[in-house]
This record gives sequence, C-alpha cells and structure tokens, in this order.
Amino acid sequence: MGLLSGLSDLGLGKLEKADIYEEEKKPEAKAAEKPKEEAPFDENDVLFDKSAECPVCGKSFTYRAVRTGKARPIGQDPDLRTRYEKFDPNKYDVVVCPNCGYGVLARYFASLPAAQVKLLREGIGGKVRGIANNPILSYDDAIQRYQLALASSIVKRAKDSEKAFVCLKMAWVIRGKKESLPDDLPDYDEQMAKIRDDENEALKAAYDGFVSARQKESFPIAGMDEITIDYLLAVLSARFEQFDVAQKLIAGILLNKSANSRIKERARDLKDQVLEQMKAKGE
Repeated sequence: MGLLSGLSDLGLGKLEKADIYEEEKKPEAKAAEKPKEEAPFDENDVLFDKSAECPVCGKSFTYRAVRTGKARPIGQDPDLRTRYEKFDPNKYDVVVCPNCGYGVLARYFASLPAAQVKLLREGIGGKVRGIANNPILSYDDAIQRYQLALASSIVKRAKDSEKAFVCLKMAWVIRGKKESLPDDLPDYDEQMAKIRDDENEALKAAYDGFVSARQKESFPIAGMDEITIDYLLAVLSARFEQFDVAQKLIAGILLNKSANSRIKERARDLKDQVLEQMKAKGE
C-alpha cells in the first residue's frame, strides 16, 4: 500500500506513485549579463565652442568652455580649489583672444573702459605669438593662458583683487599639473620640485593681492564675501607660516555671528592645524 494508493478512485491515478519529496527542478540559470563597459572619458564631451567679441581689438572668435552641469565636484582643498571627477575645468577658465592676445578670466570678460583698451592695445595687442589653441588644453597650455591673463591684468592696471584671483586660479592649475605628473619620469624629482616652487609663488602673489584688496576694495571681492576672504587669507597665512595673522583671522571668523556653521567648522580645523604647525616649529 502506498500513501497515495486509491487516488485513482478520485481520478488522480497518475499521482499514486509520485515521489513525495522529489527535488524541485531548478530553473536553468541565465547566463550572467556582462556589465556594460563605461565609455572612455572624452574631454571634448564636456566642452563646447563659445562665441565672443574681443573688447580690445573688436574681432570675433570662439573659445572652449565647460558645459553647465558637466563638471562633477568630488571635494575641495583648504584654499577653496574644488576638485572634479575626471577632468579639471579650471584649465578652461581663461578667455584668450587669438587675434590680439588679450587674456582674462571668464568672470571678468566684459566691455572695458577706453583707458584700459588703450593700455592693452599698446602693451599687448599684436605682440603675442604662439598662443596654444588646441581643442583640449594640456596643463602647460592652461598655465600659458593664465600667464597671459596675469600679464593683461597688469597692463590694464586691473584691481588687485582681479590680479590676485588670476594668481590663485593659476596656482590651482599648477597643482593639477603636479597631481597628474607621471611618477616614472626620469627627472620626476626635479620637475616636481619646480612645480611646487611655481605653485607657492602663485599662492604668495595671490595672498599679497588679496591682503591689498581687502584693505582698498569693497565686498564682494572676486565674488567672495568678507568671511570667505578672511578664511582664504587664514589658510594662506598658515601655509607661509605667518601664524599670528592666521590665528587672528581664524578668531574673527569664529566670533562672527554671520559666519555659517560650515565655515566655522573649517576654521576650527584650521586652528588645530596651525597649532600643530607652531608646535612642530617650537613656537
């Protein structure tokens, strides 16, 4: 007798000899889908050609600019340099007229007073040769453009804040070059030492310019409010071991009721770093 005998009387004869605990057949496993390969990053995909008219020579030209929303930030350095995923948009922040050589940060690209146009035509116009005009800028190409922007700002007697901001952003681009330098170069140590010196020189010039601008110009300065400028100056003061200046600026931020919690937290971190630096130097 089986446990299922008699099921034929109920019209289920085929189940009388069924295996009660027959293993359920597992469905055949589907072949694992291969993960889609991410397309290699192409800097051209985040850039576009933007039209402009030079305020110095009056000629039209195009320059490469970063598409809005295409730069994905992944962090920020203490001196406010934002780091981005896969590429560095700071390389493209200088607009250079290929006809006369006038260079300027994009934020300052606008019409100019007649006096500045005259100065630029006399000091820059027609004298510039060999401007790199590659569709994708290397760090050296970008640094050259920042040099033109700085030279132009000197010639047109721009505000100290503009010159300081050019120097600050030039330092950021030099840092990008430092971070991307291949470590298998035969003269890696020599190149790295020079890049570090160049970065420090640019940052020191930025520091001096912002100190002067803070004394003579009204806020916002280079798009930054007083608290942001003071924080930046505190960071740069600490970098150049002017600890008394850094501590005074940090204290001002921490006591400022209009400073938000985020910048106060950064100021506290900087305060700790300054104390560690002073301790290491025996001060």
